[in-house]
Amino acid sequence: MTQLEKAQSEYKNFTAQFSSVAIATVNPEGLPHASYAPFVMDGAKNIYIFVSGLSAHTRNLHGTSKASILFAEDESQTKQIFARRRLTFECDAVLLPRGTEEWKKIAEDFEQRFGEIINMMRSLPDFRIFKLTPYGGQFTIGFGAAYQISGDDLDQLVHIGSESR
Repeated sequence: MTQLEKAQSEYKNFTAQFSSVAIATVNPEGLPHASYAPFVMDGAKNIYIFVSGLSAHTRNLHGTSKASILFAEDESQTKQIFARRRLTFECDAVLLPRGTEEWKKIAEDFEQRFGEIINMMRSLPDFRIFKLTPYGGQFTIGFGAAYQISGDDLDQLVHIGSESR
């Protein structure tokens, strides 16, 4: 197996080990904010987050419709902290209208994944579901093993070589 084939295989299954995702947003004044949220993902790599309207990242998503998300290997599992495996996606963010068929289906996906707490969150009027649609990203699995994510389905990796620096 080539290094690229190994990276493709790891990339394909990387997000399966996570229940939450780190989210980076900016407010309308350009100030950054980092947070996290539990998520569900569909087959097209859309990431859905169920978040409170009271949180800063929700206000920022409303204001800019953009986010960067990060899946990072658990520190206790990494062999070298400077070469921690990670996947970053740049995303467009869209609020799903409450009560639509898509909203109901995603809320059910959250309930299947996270249990009873979702029923409580569904009843709270300030909780919203955002659909984060990746349009680019990077997958890093070690020193000298960083890849740009490309392709219509974000399913191709292109090695980032020293000549691209």
